[in-house]
Amino acid sequence: MKKQKSDILNCCKVQAIVPVDGRGQMVLPKEIREKADIKAGDKLAIVTGEQNGQVCLIALIKAEQLEETVESMLKVLGGQTRK
Repeated sequence: MKKQKSDILNCCKVQAIVPVDGRGQMVLPKEIREKADIKAGDKLAIVTGEQNGQVCLIALIKAEQLEETVESMLKVLGGQTRK
């Protein structure tokens, strides 16, 4: 079944609002880390989306899942597959 652009938006929701400290650091809440199976030492890729030259989306993806996740997102957004 082919996913539509709206499927990407339907999967997203606000899970938490976290403060950023003076050094630019923030804490991922425990519930989110557990649900995403993020553990100490894991590497996360930071993926951004821009609109009109401004970053409007910041996503964290486990590094080992990066290629698979990005390919899936591109298929949904562009309707094309990478060969």
